[in-house]
Amino acid sequence: MYSTEKPGPGKAALLPLSEDEFEKGKVDELGVLPDFRVRILPVLGTMPSIFGLCVANHILTTIAGYPTEYSKGKDRSKLYEDMIAQLAGQESRLRGNAPGIRIPLNESDAGYIADEVFKGKSVVSGFFTRLVLTRWEPLPPRDEGFWGENDYTITTNDVVLMTRDEAKKHEKEVLKAGRSPEDVWGPDVARVVEERRKEEGFYSKFR
Repeated sequence: MYSTEKPGPGKAALLPLSEDEFEKGKVDELGVLPDFRVRILPVLGTMPSIFGLCVANHILTTIAGYPTEYSKGKDRSKLYEDMIAQLAGQESRLRGNAPGIRIPLNESDAGYIADEVFKGKSVVSGFFTRLVLTRWEPLPPRDEGFWGENDYTITTNDVVLMTRDEAKKHEKEVLKAGRSPEDVWGPDVARVVEERRKEEGFYSKFR
């Protein structure tokens, strides 16, 4: 059992280590987080016991054969599936309607980008309905040899979340006409995208 909460501004943070701790050895070994070995991670004191009780309850009911049901979150798999299909369609159009485009992203990636990276809102307007994924920057020119029909180079850091109408405008003016995203959407939106990219770049190594 674990939490997917991420550190961020306003949340409890790790204190800097003293020089004495660095002299004891490599402070970043044996952990997935920097300096994990010699630090105590910030935590609300009541949470570990609550999690422990949940685990114990599950074990006891399982041993006793008592039926238990767990409520699930909203099933948004169809939404994420549609996002991936729409993104694949866009990739095909940008490559001259190349047939059989299959992008190296799946529904899980779509959910992560939409809910974790962009908080379930359009990066342009902040709207949270009729959302799709779209490339943020144009593909490199074909004549430079960076892409072709079989070059499916797209990652979670290449796409952003917009409404359908915003994505259509973005595809027309940025991805096809070659205008910069900042010219179309303004410096504030471009700055937010860059911040989310940097954040995702850090967290991606833990996925």
